[in-house]
Amino acid sequence: MPRVLRAAVDADRDTVLAWRNHPDVRAVSLTTHVITPEEHARWWDAAMGDPRRHLLIFDDKGVVIFDLREDPPSWSFYLDVEGLGGALLPTWMRLEQAAVRYAFDDLGLRRLGGETLAGNTQVLALHRRFGFRETKRYERVIDGTPQTVVWTERGTDQ
Repeated sequence: MPRVLRAAVDADRDTVLAWRNHPDVRAVSLTTHVITPEEHARWWDAAMGDPRRHLLIFDDKGVVIFDLREDPPSWSFYLDVEGLGGALLPTWMRLEQAAVRYAFDDLGLRRLGGETLAGNTQVLALHRRFGFRETKRYERVIDGTPQTVVWTERGTDQ
């Protein structure tokens, strides 16, 4: 299988912001406001300068973010929803497969977790398909409204 993940570079910054600010991506994110270029630049510079965070571009169609600052490490991703059109689901599946492989093989992680809004049933189903299991639920206030967040996790023993 060809490599579909590559390290992000500064030339990717504006493209990643456009993907992140798409209304469909914001609607299922833990922060839903339109991110300004200045806010994104601060986050980007901090993430790119921290060896415990890995920003990867997936096949020029999405971004995968690994955060190794906590135990267990966490991950998140989003795709070029507008550019993918009808290819969204197969691209999601390829991204998750590549990201899981990268986390456990390339990064050598033993566990990996992530947060998903409970209403984002498609992503939760995708995570289950790739061996993640729900370990807890909790409330988080998003845009002034309590939302249920699902923490899913996968380990090398699963």
